[in-house]
Amino acid sequence: MKGLFFLIPVLAVITGGPVQTRQPAPVKVEQGLLQGTYESGLTVYKGVPFAAPPVGELRWRPPQPPPNWEGIRQADKYAPGPIQGGNPPSGKSEDCLYLNIWTPAKSSDEKLPVLVWIYGGGFNAGATSERNYSGEKLASKGVVLVSIAYRVGILGFLAHPELSRENPRRVSGNYGLLDMIAGLQWIRKNIAAFGGDTGKVTIFGESAGGIAVSMLCASPLAKGLFHGAISQSGGSFGPPRPTTYPGENLKRLPDAEKSGEAYVKSGGFNSISELRKTEPDKLPAIRGLAWPIIDGWVIPDDQYKLYEQGSFNDTPILVGYNSDEGASFSPPKTPELYISTVRERYGKFADELIKAYPVGVSTVPKTARDLARDAAFGWHTWVWARLQSQKGKSKVFYYYFDQHPDYPEDSPRFGYGSPHGQDVAYVFGHVDPANPQTTKTDLEISDAMVTYWTNFAKYGDPNGRGVPVWEQFTVATPRVMHFRQTPQMGPVPDEESLKVLDSYFAWRRTPEGDAWAK
Repeated sequence: MKGLFFLIPVLAVITGGPVQTRQPAPVKVEQGLLQGTYESGLTVYKGVPFAAPPVGELRWRPPQPPPNWEGIRQADKYAPGPIQGGNPPSGKSEDCLYLNIWTPAKSSDEKLPVLVWIYGGGFNAGATSERNYSGEKLASKGVVLVSIAYRVGILGFLAHPELSRENPRRVSGNYGLLDMIAGLQWIRKNIAAFGGDTGKVTIFGESAGGIAVSMLCASPLAKGLFHGAISQSGGSFGPPRPTTYPGENLKRLPDAEKSGEAYVKSGGFNSISELRKTEPDKLPAIRGLAWPIIDGWVIPDDQYKLYEQGSFNDTPILVGYNSDEGASFSPPKTPELYISTVRERYGKFADELIKAYPVGVSTVPKTARDLARDAAFGWHTWVWARLQSQKGKSKVFYYYFDQHPDYPEDSPRFGYGSPHGQDVAYVFGHVDPANPQTTKTDLEISDAMVTYWTNFAKYGDPNGRGVPVWEQFTVATPRVMHFRQTPQMGPVPDEESLKVLDSYFAWRRTPEGDAWAK
């Protein structure tokens, strides 16, 4: 089908006669015909199923192919988000495996690059219907924008011995990651009908979405499903541990199964079969966060080791984080509390890290908050960029988002940078020009990021007309794009402090460090 649009007659109540109204033509995908909507020069398809509803006996199983349908399926509104503690704009349901498409193509022959968004939310929340994830600004730059949903929380990541016995691979957990892979497989089979190029797919995500991008880059199950990767405040290069911390979030399967057994017992259940019969909103609450695990299948091993061995999906990457991520995750309120929490987590490396990330006499300033930033995001980005540039053949582009006002000394915001998640509105082009707090440089930074991200999808390189040159990152020339008032190249932020944190993570991979973490 070459044309995406055609004219159909509709009954004009006012005139009493037929008129011609431009409507998108139904598009043929593997499961049937889809009817989208025409919005702002784009064709938009919302609520497109890419897998069977993961309900009933399919709860806590890998996603299955979506069923076929008869006639024309309307794709004009977001599907509910996954079950979670919050309330997504489109509501929530266990039946949540749907994607959305914004395409500027007028013909299926156009072969436009494809950008695939993976939302954040700590693997415990999130939905494609969030306002800042609307893809029209990015798609208007000449790409097909797709956003995919995945299961979160206990429904997305429960590991349990009974579930592992059900699986031919003898593993469980990671259902949310398998959902993402199923979404990418659907895109490979069907996106050409929307004018997309199956050979030019770039995945991108923020926070848990950026961490998931990192995991997909190391998963053999995702090999060949994408050709570029963008991670905003992501990366997953910390070693596993039974008691997890930000940046060391992963458990190995046996430890995750033990946690799963404790979860099932906490709800008074005797089996997974009983739990499958429970309504999703009646499932027991979880302590802590549900998270992906090292299962030996979806995630084969410690990702740092995989990259050292060259065992990863070698594509161009564009990776970065925000300047004050640590302000967004309940930083300690007093210097004493900061010091005690650093000692608890980092053991023999605590004093060295307190020196590298110093605290004030009576305050916990940004220098101290940056330890949380780097442990969870900055170090992972830095190490990812270094390992990719050393072990891979593809280009690396590294950024540091630091767009914020220079707060005066008498302001309660003095010394604060860009918090976690602030970059998303800039990347999607949703910085509000009508907001009195929006500055000219906010709009300029957003325009530049939209251009860089879509250029990267097109060329595997963010550079192009109208934006400053973004130098490639290498170990020999570790240059970083700083987004602050204007895009400008600069050094790796706090590199000497990152080296101290690097020593801690290296020690954690020794027998001594591994035993200490248990």
